[in-house]
Amino acid sequence: MPQITLDEETVSRLDSLRVEDEDYDEIITELINIYEAEEMTLFHGGDEI
Repeated sequence: MPQITLDEETVSRLDSLRVEDEDYDEIITELINIYEAEEMTLFHGGDEI
């Protein structure tokens, strides 16, 4: 797995999203899932006329 470095502002923003003992991997996975779901909604939203 690649290793990334986050600046203080990003870590602070992630900390504000944490629920209980949630780790950063879980938060990032959840954010990616939300992004992908919204992308799919936008992609398919334009298909209907």
